[in-house]
Amino acid sequence: MNHPSSKSQNQEIDRRRTFGIISHPDAGKTTLTEKMLLFGGAIQMAGSVKARKASRHATSDWMAIERERGISVTSSVMKFDYRNFEINLLDTPGHQDFSEDTYRVLTAVDSAVMVIDSVKGVEAQTRKLMAVCRMRNTPILTFVNKLDREGMPPLDILGDIEETLQIECAPLSWPIGMGKRFKGTYNIHRRELTLFTPGRERLPDDSVTIRDLGDPILDEILGRQADELREDVALLEGAANPFDLQDFLKGSQTPVFFGSAVNNFGVRELLDTFVEIAPGPLPRQATTRTVFPGEEPFSGFVFKIQANMDPAHRDRLAFLRVCSGRFQKGMRVRHHRIDKDILIANPIMFMAQDRTAVEEAWPGDIIGIHNHGTIKIGDTFSEKEPLSFTGIPNFAPEHFRRVQLKSPLKSKQLRKGLTQLVEEGAVQLFRPLMGSDLILGAVGILQFDVTMARLKAEYGVDAVYEHVDYVASRWVKCDDPKRLSAFERANQAHLALDAEGNLTFLADGEWRIEFVAEQWPEVVFTKTREHR
Repeated sequence: MNHPSSKSQNQEIDRRRTFGIISHPDAGKTTLTEKMLLFGGAIQMAGSVKARKASRHATSDWMAIERERGISVTSSVMKFDYRNFEINLLDTPGHQDFSEDTYRVLTAVDSAVMVIDSVKGVEAQTRKLMAVCRMRNTPILTFVNKLDREGMPPLDILGDIEETLQIECAPLSWPIGMGKRFKGTYNIHRRELTLFTPGRERLPDDSVTIRDLGDPILDEILGRQADELREDVALLEGAANPFDLQDFLKGSQTPVFFGSAVNNFGVRELLDTFVEIAPGPLPRQATTRTVFPGEEPFSGFVFKIQANMDPAHRDRLAFLRVCSGRFQKGMRVRHHRIDKDILIANPIMFMAQDRTAVEEAWPGDIIGIHNHGTIKIGDTFSEKEPLSFTGIPNFAPEHFRRVQLKSPLKSKQLRKGLTQLVEEGAVQLFRPLMGSDLILGAVGILQFDVTMARLKAEYGVDAVYEHVDYVASRWVKCDDPKRLSAFERANQAHLALDAEGNLTFLADGEWRIEFVAEQWPEVVFTKTREHR
């Protein structure tokens, strides 16, 4: 195996930025994604991300249920270049019925961009996604969107972010008015004024450098709003936190930008700052040691499995994040969970809407590997050293349904279908210790419809789901086998095994978990479980 010189490897690593966008549905994530791809030259015209709804070759809307509902259920990866940086954008589903997969995508990124709707402020889904970022202290940049509409005052938005998400805000740009009075933004960082013209996409550079806010040219450009800007900036200098790179990198401060993605306004400023301050590929923790991106041997882990992306070929794609070294097409790598060497013959990469063959990939890159049922979420691949990366969790479901088969003769196909779909990690399967029910658990309820639709389309199984009384779950373990056995006997009616055989407590309310946990202090109840 030819290894690159460390100089060229380090250059490739320094050029990589891998991030996800977190937002509540309708905050403008799809539009922001599209404008970023536009700046990177990955798509030729605005509107093409939306146009993919009608396209047969769509990357992330390949499932029939998505086409029917016009939403994006699956996460996809888009790679584009900007200012000589190679950017990997991991998309997270933007519908409120999102899945565990949404959470898990965030374990494969080095930073995130949070989109906040200036009209609504911080919303529920953003809080959930932020909690996952906090598990790994992910650095976050914030884009406050929709300034072309009447929304919350900017200072109130900053207060809302700080209070709700417990992260310090450092505004790097500041809006001049909003809605009909929106005139543009002042870049506090660069001392530049960028003017807004409604209805015109801002691709040419129309910034005005203002070295001194006392300059009368400001009054010529902004009229009465010039004094408002001066007052705001003076207030911010006294009250807001100055940007601190170290605080940003450790996830305790977020730089904030204001703009209007639909008008392509403020996106360039966000992207310019993003490539300059966001971290490149970060070290990853394995069970035995920390793995650094600059190490020569290749290593990576699988954070997502997608089945039947091409229904004609029944293919399953494993998404692998490269953590160290250089990946080359045709490499033999060790698949550590099954302890076998495998050849990765035809890996692919995702360039906006197209799949392309991969010749090589570097730390931070995401590649798709064809998988015939042997690869699972959390699997680690490396050249030789036995490694197992940590931090790729299962999340305790919040919604549960019982699966009912319409034709009893199809029970074998049902089990096969559920086993394969559960491997993707969007739904979980529980088998209660009492009875023969099959219980599905999910983070977002849309996953039950998706699972039933796919059982029918892909496995020929006609099944329905029905309501059960469970609303919460926890994985349970206990170091004392005698106490565990006594716990199992006492709580049999609430216990099930998940697809991996882990003991799980299913509850009809959070109160019951708290009540039982108090009675059994030796038993540990957990909301997340590492993939192994």
